[in-house]
Amino acid sequence: MANENQTQVLEETNGLVEEKAKRVRKTKPKTTEGGTTASLFGIEPYQPKKNEEYMSEGQLEHFRKILLAWKEELMSEVDRTLNTMQDENTALPDVNDRATQEEEFAIELRTRDRERKLIRKIEQSVEAIKNDDYGFCETCGIEIGLRRLEARPTATLCIDCKTLAEIKEKQNNG
Repeated sequence: MANENQTQVLEETNGLVEEKAKRVRKTKPKTTEGGTTASLFGIEPYQPKKNEEYMSEGQLEHFRKILLAWKEELMSEVDRTLNTMQDENTALPDVNDRATQEEEFAIELRTRDRERKLIRKIEQSVEAIKNDDYGFCETCGIEIGLRRLEARPTATLCIDCKTLAEIKEKQNNG
């Protein structure tokens, strides 16, 4: 009798798992082109029009939207962190719990510090858009490229200059 009940429960469980698996397989995952920054904010990657000039008004507006959406996301994270730290800032009686909480706060603050620097870069990029300097390498002056800017909207160097800078950095630090 017990074996029959166990068998019945197993069959029902297997049936539910198979049914759920069928439902999961039916939904198609969203695919994005290379996982660009734009796709994170629901902005479609820019498709240049035929014979369109590099960094036209449409392109500049596209990247301005990406940068502002990214900045807004980072600012909301700052607010969330501030609220979390204020709400959880209680003196825990256990020393280990207190140490864990302080370590979590330290990690969170380090992350926010990196994001603060990123916000500064985003603001510089928005300013470069206003000054029509966006999308061109600071070192050599050539086009950075739409796909590179889609992946890293705050890029200020073309791929060749960035590669050279990284090699020099490795040589100096190594």
